[in-house]
Amino acid sequence: MDEFREANLANWDERVAGHIVGYEVQRYIDDPQHLSDVVTFDLERLGDLSGKKVIHLQCHIGTDTLSLARLGAEVTGIDFSPQAVAAARSMFEAAGTPGRFIESELYDSPGALDEKFDMVYTGVGALTWLSDIDGWAGVVDHFLRPGGRLFMTEGHPMAGALDQDREDRLLVVDLPYFEGRMSTWHDEDRSYLGDATLTNTTIHDWNHGLGEILTALLDRGFVIKSFVEHDSLFWQMHSWMELGEDGRYRFPEEVRDQVPLMYTLVADKEN
Repeated sequence: MDEFREANLANWDERVAGHIVGYEVQRYIDDPQHLSDVVTFDLERLGDLSGKKVIHLQCHIGTDTLSLARLGAEVTGIDFSPQAVAAARSMFEAAGTPGRFIESELYDSPGALDEKFDMVYTGVGALTWLSDIDGWAGVVDHFLRPGGRLFMTEGHPMAGALDQDREDRLLVVDLPYFEGRMSTWHDEDRSYLGDATLTNTTIHDWNHGLGEILTALLDRGFVIKSFVEHDSLFWQMHSWMELGEDGRYRFPEEVRDQVPLMYTLVADKEN
């Protein structure tokens, strides 16, 4: 694991305690019908998961993973944070839900688990922490059986290229759109969720253009079945974004149609 991912790991380990509160883990334990906002957003697109073997890459503390299990999937979660994996296992045990969690850095995960699945699932805000989108596609390919499906809803790279610190309500491209060779460096003492102050404040992320993502999949024989762009986000990327009744953030009406904020991609692996 290189120094960038080591810094990210220390940061994500430290986020876990605050995220257990912020994601309302106790609600998942108390209410066996409760689903995460992200999985609820994609319910119609996910289809019937009954009896499907699903692997959730970069699963964090497992709230989306548990939601997939409640839709009937047989779930396996993989994450590089031992604190997150421990929290996921604890939540599943308390909720009385079968599930398996494996601690592994994403690019090392094929060595940690040689198994095929009906679906590879990845949740919102995952790809930005990866330096090599082609390598990610190789991991997806490794885990999917022939005829299996990749399902992902993710932050849009166009939104990720915007200057997020502006308060003048102008949409200005100030960060890389393409992956590039170097990360974007940040120093943040707060997570996007929870009130805890972080001491491991250095993080590194990478944007990935849509062409880079699609090409990485197409080069491995994937067939794109659906691609939908969205005008909302699950977090307040800009301080002047407006919170809707559905719990998602959007730009004000006058600029709402200018930039997509998320996308949902569904791709099948050829038989």
